[in-house]
Amino acid sequence: MKLMAEVAGKSDIGCVRKNNEDNLGWDTAAGIFVVCDGMGGAAAGEVASKLAVDTLLQYFRQGHESGVYPQVGPPLQGLSPRAQHLSSAIHMANAAIHDAGVKKSSQRGMGSTIVAVVLQDNFFSIGHVGDSRIYLIRDGKIQQLTEDHSLVMEQVRRGLITKEEAEQSEMQNIIIRALGSEATVQPDLADMVALPDDVLLLASDGLTKHVKDVRLREIVEKAPSLEPACEQLIKAAKDEGGDDNITCLLVRMADKPWYKKFLHGSAQPQSHNSL
Repeated sequence: MKLMAEVAGKSDIGCVRKNNEDNLGWDTAAGIFVVCDGMGGAAAGEVASKLAVDTLLQYFRQGHESGVYPQVGPPLQGLSPRAQHLSSAIHMANAAIHDAGVKKSSQRGMGSTIVAVVLQDNFFSIGHVGDSRIYLIRDGKIQQLTEDHSLVMEQVRRGLITKEEAEQSEMQNIIIRALGSEATVQPDLADMVALPDDVLLLASDGLTKHVKDVRLREIVEKAPSLEPACEQLIKAAKDEGGDDNITCLLVRMADKPWYKKFLHGSAQPQSHNSL
């Protein structure tokens, strides 16, 4: 049976920041789900993250309607056409942010992280740039599917510091790869198989740096549905200080037919774009 996506997402300014530079969006018909965390000072971070979300949604909506997904960037080896489409959309988002920064001095140097999922039938592809994360919750376990493009995690990968030391480092907010900072970008991509009751969590670091993986899983599994799960995830981060914007997007793979979803009053929105 074809799996259906149940979705909920929420973004919060947090307890300290004066503006929200995070953005999120999804379109279940086109199978695209995305979270971005902008940076760049003033309102530039908000501009960058919104450009990225809008670019991905537009790319996949147009592709879904026309059946044509333009290739942008280098061809990928060993990955699905679905992952190639995601790569192309991320390259387009990078170009949009970089070009906007070049044209307007107040936005020069702006950038954004991105985590995105493309769902098609019982398969999905993931792509990311920066330190926002994607987690898979399956069979009572949580697995981080992305590796942070951050200075401290690069030090962990090289064996220079431990993961525990990285979590306490004053340099944990320094990222080494972002959308818009260069004319080209290299996203990390992967293909995966979806199973019934899988839950994907897409999150900005405002959530993940305050709430441990085990706690993330507990909150999602104990919540009665995805919307209160999002609210409780954000509350957990704010209870720990909430010194950054906090964004989470949850996608559950459901195996029940669409008409049962409507009969039980649990239909999710078909599209969303955070402004």
